[in-house]
Amino acid sequence: MKRWTVAVAALLAAACLGATGGKATADREPRVAFVTNSGVVPSKRTLEGQMLSGFLEAEKKLPIQGRVAYLSPTQDPSGTLANLARQRYDLVMVALPRVDIVYAVARRFAGVRFFLIDTALHGPPHKPRNVQGSIYRTEEAGYLAGYLSALVEGRRPGKHEISVVGGFPVEGVTRWIGGYRAGARKADPAIAVEIDYSDDFANPAKCRRVALGQIAKGSGVVFNVAGACGLGALAAAKAKGVWGVGVDVDQSFLGPHMLTSAVIRLDKGVVAVLRRLVQGRLGVKDPVFDLHNDGVGLGPISAKVQKPLRLRLERIRKAIVAGKIPVPRAT
Repeated sequence: MKRWTVAVAALLAAACLGATGGKATADREPRVAFVTNSGVVPSKRTLEGQMLSGFLEAEKKLPIQGRVAYLSPTQDPSGTLANLARQRYDLVMVALPRVDIVYAVARRFAGVRFFLIDTALHGPPHKPRNVQGSIYRTEEAGYLAGYLSALVEGRRPGKHEISVVGGFPVEGVTRWIGGYRAGARKADPAIAVEIDYSDDFANPAKCRRVALGQIAKGSGVVFNVAGACGLGALAAAKAKGVWGVGVDVDQSFLGPHMLTSAVIRLDKGVVAVLRRLVQGRLGVKDPVFDLHNDGVGLGPISAKVQKPLRLRLERIRKAIVAGKIPVPRAT
């Protein structure tokens, strides 16, 4: 689960902006900067590392001139963003949680377009007109995870129950949970889905206690939607011999108790945005990343899941892509 809002800011020099915007000059490669916290390394196991991986991949695949700028986690990014604006970068990508600061800088540089990833543009009021965002349909990945969880739970004798350990009841959490619960009830309308919040994103001990309580009540699958805190919930699932479901990134590395992970592919989103920039198609509409374009989905599924269940899951995925199954966006 995203502990904080991940922002990506797109900066276009005023001379390169037309009525539709998002188009770099045709006689040179776009200059793109990526701003992130110091200590972040390319990785598929964290959201920050995932975004950096996407940027580095785009550098290799696309005709852009890239630069990575690292900031101290306690450093105010305003100065760096403004400096990059003055240097007339075509695009500045910011993997930092400070949406308010992006808004403030955007107001100072009216000729600069800022691009926020997976924020649904929720932030300070009165959004500047030169700010746009992209949307990840995480509820669709949650739906698949819930559907699969209910299928495997249905193979156990007795009462069928699964559970979710969330951090806080904020949109970045409730989108996953809303989809998960809806998917589970699609597979088994009678299944019990217990949802509890730890009110924490960092302390695994808190989520472990919550998950142990859920398992004691009968939960056979525990879904982590609490960031690093949720690792404690998945550890509890392992200790008690029930399934765990990861979130945000592929967490199958935690062990054979992992059923799957509901994932968001921010690396693919970064590449897609930069490809649109190169092609002059960045536009002004917020791009949507979903099951259809592989922006969200499931990570590896346990080899213990039988083929008939996998086939049922795939039919559901195709039905969502085709628009035949509406997926709720919150609990």
